[in-house]
Amino acid sequence: MSETPPAATVRTQVTVPLRFPDGYATTARVFSFRGLADGREHLAFGLGDRAGPLGRGAARPALPLVRAHSECLTGDVFGSQRCDCGPQLREAVERIAAAGGYLLYLRQEGRGIGLYAKLDAYALQDAGLDTYEANLALGHRPDERDYTVAALGVDRVALLSNNPDKAAQLGRLGVAVAARVATGVYLSPANAGYLAAKAGRGDHALDLPLVRD
Repeated sequence: MSETPPAATVRTQVTVPLRFPDGYATTARVFSFRGLADGREHLAFGLGDRAGPLGRGAARPALPLVRAHSECLTGDVFGSQRCDCGPQLREAVERIAAAGGYLLYLRQEGRGIGLYAKLDAYALQDAGLDTYEANLALGHRPDERDYTVAALGVDRVALLSNNPDKAAQLGRLGVAVAARVATGVYLSPANAGYLAAKAGRGDHALDLPLVRD
């Protein structure tokens, strides 16, 4: 059975060695697609027992560990500490490689509002708004991400996420989230307000020592 989005086909699949700044290394099978619902260039990284080519009849466990990770140039690439995206990406790759599954790298920067708008939101946050209020002030919804492209051709997944909206959207798309696996909490002085807003306003399952209003 092919584990691809139902309306999409695999365009390219290629083996890519991965290495992170802390020295952790693994190998991924990276997939690009044709026919994705939103036309964007999203990627799937097959890790662990999913690091080989897709093919019929492959004997793989029925419950892959999956993380739908939204692109964050500032955090993923440049190590910004205004968010927790970079550490979550690093954690996800190692945990999925150990368990077997997919990291879905979704091109929806800034909770779906785009890179420039995200930087505009940062400026508003520096003026006192939280991350959700800043999006609203720019005329966006608090979170504009759509996980339609994350609906793989499997019926059940273990979802690596603290965000209940990801599980809810996948459920509406016909993917049963059989288990929700919490990610780590990467609290720092620079992102304390951001994480507090995610916990207090976005209902993210974050065990923070202090959640500000």
